[in-house]
Amino acid sequence: MITAFDPTTVQFWASLLTLTALELVLGIDNLIFIALVVSRMPREQQRRARQIGLSLALGMRVGFLLGITWLASLKDPLFSIGEHIVSSRDLVLLLGGLFLLVKGALEIYHAVMHDEAEHEEPINKTQAARRFALGVGQIVLLDFVFSFDSVITAVGMSNQIVVMIAAVVIAMAFMLFASGPTSRFVGRHPTVKMLAICFIILVGIALVADGLHIHIPREYLYVAIAFSAIVEGLNIMAKRRRAKHAALKANTGQELHHGGD
Repeated sequence: MITAFDPTTVQFWASLLTLTALELVLGIDNLIFIALVVSRMPREQQRRARQIGLSLALGMRVGFLLGITWLASLKDPLFSIGEHIVSSRDLVLLLGGLFLLVKGALEIYHAVMHDEAEHEEPINKTQAARRFALGVGQIVLLDFVFSFDSVITAVGMSNQIVVMIAAVVIAMAFMLFASGPTSRFVGRHPTVKMLAICFIILVGIALVADGLHIHIPREYLYVAIAFSAIVEGLNIMAKRRRAKHAALKANTGQELHHGGD
Protein backbone atom coordinates (compact mmCIF):
# COMPACT_ATOMS: atom_id res chain seq x y z
CA MET A 1 0.00 0.00 0.00
CA ILE A 2 1.24 3.53 -0.84
CA THR A 3 1.72 5.63 2.30
CA ALA A 4 1.58 9.39 2.79
CA PHE A 5 4.47 11.65 1.87
CA ASP A 6 6.41 12.70 5.00
CA PRO A 7 9.92 14.15 4.37
CA THR A 8 10.48 14.83 8.06
CA THR A 9 11.07 11.18 8.93
CA VAL A 10 14.36 9.32 8.90
CA GLN A 11 12.62 6.47 7.09
CA PHE A 12 11.83 8.77 4.16
CA TRP A 13 15.47 9.80 3.61
CA ALA A 14 16.79 6.30 4.22
CA SER A 15 14.36 4.93 1.63
CA LEU A 16 15.30 7.69 -0.82
CA LEU A 17 19.04 7.01 -0.51
CA THR A 18 18.58 3.23 -0.75
CA LEU A 19 16.27 3.43 -3.76
CA THR A 20 18.48 5.97 -5.54
CA ALA A 21 21.51 3.71 -5.13
CA LEU A 22 19.46 0.75 -6.36
CA GLU A 23 18.20 2.67 -9.40
CA LEU A 24 21.77 3.68 -10.25
CA VAL A 25 22.89 0.05 -10.15
CA LEU A 26 19.91 -1.13 -12.20
CA GLY A 27 20.49 1.75 -14.61
CA ILE A 28 23.93 0.42 -15.55
CA ASP A 29 22.24 -1.99 -17.97
CA ASN A 30 20.47 0.88 -19.69
CA LEU A 31 23.56 3.08 -19.76
CA ILE A 32 25.78 0.41 -21.32
CA PHE A 33 23.17 -0.51 -23.91
CA ILE A 34 22.75 3.13 -24.96
CA ALA A 35 26.54 3.48 -25.21
CA LEU A 36 26.65 0.48 -27.57
CA VAL A 37 23.78 1.73 -29.71
CA VAL A 38 25.03 5.29 -30.14
CA SER A 39 28.54 4.07 -30.97
CA ARG A 40 27.16 3.02 -34.37
CA MET A 41 25.64 6.45 -35.08
CA PRO A 42 27.30 9.50 -36.67
CA ARG A 43 29.13 11.42 -33.96
CA GLU A 44 26.98 14.52 -34.31
CA GLN A 45 23.85 12.45 -33.53
CA GLN A 46 25.15 10.60 -30.50
CA ARG A 47 24.46 13.22 -27.84
CA ARG A 48 20.90 13.77 -29.05
CA ALA A 49 20.26 10.01 -29.11
CA ARG A 50 21.54 9.64 -25.53
CA GLN A 51 19.33 12.49 -24.34
CA ILE A 52 16.26 11.07 -26.08
CA GLY A 53 16.96 7.57 -24.77
CA LEU A 54 17.43 8.58 -21.14
CA SER A 55 14.51 11.05 -21.25
CA LEU A 56 12.25 8.26 -22.49
CA ALA A 57 13.59 5.95 -19.80
CA LEU A 58 12.72 8.54 -17.15
CA GLY A 59 9.25 9.09 -18.61
CA MET A 60 8.54 5.36 -18.74
CA ARG A 61 9.72 4.79 -15.16
CA VAL A 62 7.57 7.62 -13.80
CA GLY A 63 4.62 6.45 -15.91
CA PHE A 64 4.96 2.92 -14.55
CA LEU A 65 5.09 4.25 -10.99
CA LEU A 66 1.94 6.30 -11.53
CA GLY A 67 0.25 3.22 -12.97
CA ILE A 68 1.17 0.77 -10.23
CA THR A 69 -2.24 -0.89 -10.35
CA TRP A 70 -1.83 -1.62 -14.06
CA LEU A 71 1.75 -2.75 -13.43
CA ALA A 72 0.60 -5.22 -10.80
CA SER A 73 -1.99 -6.64 -13.22
CA LEU A 74 0.80 -7.67 -15.62
CA LYS A 75 1.63 -10.49 -13.21
CA ASP A 76 -1.81 -12.04 -13.75
CA PRO A 77 -1.77 -15.29 -15.77
CA LEU A 78 -2.44 -15.01 -19.50
CA PHE A 79 -2.20 -18.68 -20.43
CA SER A 80 -0.38 -21.79 -19.37
CA ILE A 81 1.86 -24.31 -21.10
CA GLY A 82 1.52 -27.51 -19.15
CA GLU A 83 2.19 -26.53 -15.55
CA HIS A 84 4.02 -23.35 -16.58
CA ILE A 85 1.86 -20.22 -16.16
CA VAL A 86 2.73 -17.31 -18.46
CA SER A 87 1.91 -13.67 -17.62
CA SER A 88 2.39 -10.41 -19.52
CA ARG A 89 5.41 -9.72 -17.33
CA ASP A 90 6.96 -13.04 -18.37
CA LEU A 91 6.48 -12.20 -22.04
CA VAL A 92 8.00 -8.73 -21.67
CA LEU A 93 11.08 -10.10 -19.90
CA LEU A 94 11.41 -13.03 -22.29
CA LEU A 95 11.17 -10.94 -25.47
CA GLY A 96 13.43 -8.24 -24.02
CA GLY A 97 16.02 -10.83 -23.07
CA LEU A 98 15.92 -12.44 -26.51
CA PHE A 99 16.36 -9.03 -28.11
CA LEU A 100 19.45 -8.39 -25.98
CA LEU A 101 20.90 -11.79 -26.92
CA VAL A 102 20.39 -11.10 -30.63
CA LYS A 103 21.75 -7.57 -30.30
CA GLY A 104 24.81 -8.83 -28.42
CA ALA A 105 25.48 -11.55 -30.97
CA LEU A 106 25.27 -9.06 -33.85
CA GLU A 107 27.59 -6.62 -32.07
CA ILE A 108 30.14 -9.40 -31.51
CA TYR A 109 29.89 -10.36 -35.18
CA HIS A 110 30.53 -6.76 -36.27
CA ALA A 111 33.45 -6.44 -33.85
CA VAL A 112 35.05 -9.69 -35.00
CA MET A 113 34.58 -8.80 -38.66
CA HIS A 114 36.29 -5.43 -38.04
CA ASP A 115 33.67 -3.37 -39.81
CA GLU A 116 34.42 -0.22 -37.79
CA ALA A 117 36.01 1.30 -40.87
CA GLU A 118 32.66 1.51 -42.64
CA HIS A 119 31.38 3.86 -39.94
CA GLU A 120 34.20 6.28 -40.74
CA GLU A 121 33.03 6.62 -44.34
CA PRO A 122 30.79 9.59 -45.17
CA ILE A 123 27.07 8.84 -45.18
CA ASN A 124 24.25 10.86 -46.69
CA LYS A 125 21.38 12.45 -44.77
CA THR A 126 18.99 9.61 -45.52
CA GLN A 127 21.40 6.99 -44.19
CA ALA A 128 22.14 9.12 -41.12
CA ALA A 129 18.41 9.59 -40.42
CA ARG A 130 17.75 5.87 -40.86
CA ARG A 131 20.60 4.94 -38.53
CA PHE A 132 19.40 7.46 -35.95
CA ALA A 133 15.80 6.21 -36.12
CA LEU A 134 16.92 2.58 -35.82
CA GLY A 135 19.12 3.38 -32.84
CA VAL A 136 16.43 5.37 -31.03
CA GLY A 137 13.92 2.58 -31.74
CA GLN A 138 16.20 0.04 -30.10
CA ILE A 139 16.72 2.33 -27.12
CA VAL A 140 12.96 2.82 -26.71
CA LEU A 141 12.35 -0.94 -26.80
CA LEU A 142 14.96 -1.68 -24.15
CA ASP A 143 13.93 1.37 -22.11
CA PHE A 144 10.57 -0.31 -21.73
CA VAL A 145 12.07 -3.60 -20.54
CA PHE A 146 14.66 -2.03 -18.22
CA SER A 147 12.13 0.44 -16.81
CA PHE A 148 9.70 -2.39 -16.20
CA ASP A 149 12.30 -4.35 -14.23
CA SER A 150 13.51 -1.27 -12.37
CA VAL A 151 10.06 -0.14 -11.25
CA ILE A 152 9.04 -3.59 -10.07
CA THR A 153 12.13 -3.61 -7.84
CA ALA A 154 11.40 -0.09 -6.55
CA VAL A 155 7.79 -0.96 -5.70
CA GLY A 156 9.02 -3.95 -3.73
CA MET A 157 11.29 -1.78 -1.58
CA SER A 158 9.18 1.28 -0.80
CA ASN A 159 5.53 2.19 -0.30
CA GLN A 160 5.88 5.95 -0.86
CA ILE A 161 5.27 7.03 -4.45
CA VAL A 162 7.10 10.33 -3.96
CA VAL A 163 10.22 8.49 -2.75
CA MET A 164 10.14 6.18 -5.75
CA ILE A 165 9.72 9.00 -8.27
CA ALA A 166 12.42 11.14 -6.60
CA ALA A 167 14.87 8.22 -6.61
CA VAL A 168 14.21 7.56 -10.30
CA VAL A 169 14.64 11.25 -11.23
CA ILE A 170 17.93 11.57 -9.28
CA ALA A 171 19.32 8.34 -10.76
CA MET A 172 18.36 9.31 -14.31
CA ALA A 173 19.90 12.78 -13.90
CA PHE A 174 23.16 11.16 -12.86
CA MET A 175 22.97 8.73 -15.78
CA LEU A 176 22.39 11.61 -18.20
CA PHE A 177 25.53 13.28 -16.86
CA ALA A 178 27.54 10.05 -17.08
CA SER A 179 26.22 8.86 -20.46
CA GLY A 180 28.57 11.04 -22.52
CA PRO A 181 31.84 10.01 -20.82
CA THR A 182 30.67 6.38 -20.76
CA SER A 183 29.90 6.35 -24.50
CA ARG A 184 33.19 8.02 -25.38
CA PHE A 185 35.17 5.63 -23.17
CA VAL A 186 33.47 2.56 -24.67
CA GLY A 187 34.02 3.93 -28.17
CA ARG A 188 37.75 4.54 -27.61
CA HIS A 189 38.51 1.07 -26.22
CA PRO A 190 37.47 -1.93 -28.37
CA THR A 191 38.16 -4.38 -25.54
CA VAL A 192 35.89 -2.40 -23.19
CA LYS A 193 33.21 -2.42 -25.88
CA MET A 194 33.48 -6.21 -26.11
CA LEU A 195 33.19 -6.42 -22.32
CA ALA A 196 30.07 -4.23 -22.47
CA ILE A 197 28.58 -6.49 -25.14
CA CYS A 198 29.20 -9.55 -22.98
CA PHE A 199 27.53 -7.78 -20.05
CA ILE A 200 24.48 -7.06 -22.21
CA ILE A 201 24.36 -10.75 -23.17
CA LEU A 202 24.50 -11.72 -19.48
CA VAL A 203 21.60 -9.38 -18.76
CA GLY A 204 19.70 -10.90 -21.70
CA ILE A 205 20.22 -14.38 -20.27
CA ALA A 206 18.99 -13.19 -16.86
CA LEU A 207 15.86 -11.63 -18.40
CA VAL A 208 15.06 -14.80 -20.37
CA ALA A 209 15.55 -16.83 -17.20
CA ASP A 210 13.20 -14.50 -15.29
CA GLY A 211 10.63 -14.89 -18.04
CA LEU A 212 10.87 -18.65 -17.55
CA HIS A 213 10.52 -18.25 -13.75
CA ILE A 214 14.19 -19.08 -13.15
CA HIS A 215 15.55 -16.21 -11.10
CA ILE A 216 19.25 -15.37 -11.40
CA PRO A 217 20.28 -12.95 -8.62
CA ARG A 218 21.47 -9.72 -10.25
CA GLU A 219 24.22 -9.53 -7.64
CA TYR A 220 25.99 -12.40 -9.38
CA LEU A 221 25.98 -10.51 -12.67
CA TYR A 222 27.20 -7.25 -11.18
CA VAL A 223 29.98 -8.93 -9.20
CA ALA A 224 31.14 -10.76 -12.34
CA ILE A 225 31.10 -7.63 -14.47
CA ALA A 226 32.77 -5.56 -11.74
CA PHE A 227 35.59 -8.10 -11.50
CA SER A 228 35.96 -8.12 -15.29
CA ALA A 229 35.94 -4.31 -15.37
CA ILE A 230 38.72 -4.18 -12.76
CA VAL A 231 40.82 -6.63 -14.78
CA GLU A 232 40.19 -4.63 -17.96
CA GLY A 233 41.09 -1.42 -16.14
CA LEU A 234 44.41 -2.93 -15.08
CA ASN A 235 45.03 -4.03 -18.68
CA ILE A 236 44.37 -0.50 -19.95
CA MET A 237 46.72 0.97 -17.33
CA ALA A 238 49.42 -1.53 -18.25
CA LYS A 239 48.95 -0.81 -21.97
CA ARG A 240 49.25 2.94 -21.41
CA ARG A 241 52.36 2.43 -19.27
CA ARG A 242 53.99 0.28 -21.98
CA ALA A 243 53.12 2.86 -24.65
CA LYS A 244 54.54 5.66 -22.52
CA HIS A 245 57.70 3.67 -21.85
CA ALA A 246 58.10 2.87 -25.56
CA ALA A 247 57.63 6.54 -26.51
CA LEU A 248 60.16 7.62 -23.89
CA LYS A 249 62.64 5.01 -25.11
CA ALA A 250 62.17 6.13 -28.72
CA ASN A 251 62.71 9.79 -27.79
CA THR A 252 65.84 8.89 -25.84
CA GLY A 253 67.16 6.92 -28.79
CA GLN A 254 66.55 9.85 -31.13
CA GLU A 255 68.34 12.25 -28.79
CA LEU A 256 71.35 9.92 -28.57
CA HIS A 257 71.39 9.59 -32.36
CA HIS A 258 71.33 13.34 -32.88
CA GLY A 259 73.96 13.79 -30.18
CA GLY A 260 76.24 11.34 -31.95
CA ASP A 261 75.88 13.30 -35.19
